[in-house]
Amino acid sequence: MSGPLLAVDAPFLLYRSFFALPDSIKGADGNAVNALLGSANALLRIAADRDPRAIVVCFGAEAAEYRVALYPPYHADRPPVPDALQWQFDQAPRFFEAFGWSTECSPELEADDLLGSLATTEVAAGGDALIVTGDRDMYQCVSDRVHVLYLKSGIGGFEEVDVREVERRYGIQPELVPDFIALRGDPSDSLAGAPGIGPKTAAELLRRHGSLEAAIAGALHERPRVTAALTESADQLRAYREIATLREVELERPPDRGTDLAAGAEAARALGLNRLAERLDSAQSVRDL
Repeated sequence: MSGPLLAVDAPFLLYRSFFALPDSIKGADGNAVNALLGSANALLRIAADRDPRAIVVCFGAEAAEYRVALYPPYHADRPPVPDALQWQFDQAPRFFEAFGWSTECSPELEADDLLGSLATTEVAAGGDALIVTGDRDMYQCVSDRVHVLYLKSGIGGFEEVDVREVERRYGIQPELVPDFIALRGDPSDSLAGAPGIGPKTAAELLRRHGSLEAAIAGALHERPRVTAALTESADQLRAYREIATLREVELERPPDRGTDLAAGAEAARALGLNRLAERLDSAQSVRDL
């Protein structure tokens, strides 16, 4: 198979599906299965469209301990996982694996770190990767060989983000995304950013200086407000950048493996996803779904 490796942000996909579809969608045992249904449908749609050589679904810690140590408020504002979604999280690895999609899990690192590591491994082996996520932090992985399939909110589909698109959206190269996040901030991760510096100023500083560290070093040559923001918050900004930077872990390159419709149908039926099972049974390939 010559298609790209598809690396999937499982927590985001499950969250997205849970809140996009009604939790009145229940299995035979009465548990909500809306997140599992929405996630499977999304991945089957992407598989039909992109013909990946393999699909890897990644799970990780909600907040890596080293990131919390750097900045205790990191992820602190996120609400707890609803009980109905937690049950589906517990079922998800075995459910996805039934389709022939492998899983990567880490109790120490976050799913983002695994996604980036898989992309690095794939490129080193001469392949291409597509990262399925709704987290813009992953734009730092984008290159000629790695693109992000950015999942829109609700059930609105996805859009492919390449190097040119990162530059259009942020005004910087992908490798500077952690520096950009440090300056601009990221409310979803409770990162405040540099006081008074918005996205335009952040991008302009990075284009001129080339990095956060260089911008801090040249702070005395900036406007007084920017000088104060960079010098008074320098250590905090460095911590934000380290938090936003993905940590790589050594992972094996997954072998080529197509989607197993028959086994997927069996797993779907076991969870009470009977309509999905019927669709899978009647299809000859993912393109028929």
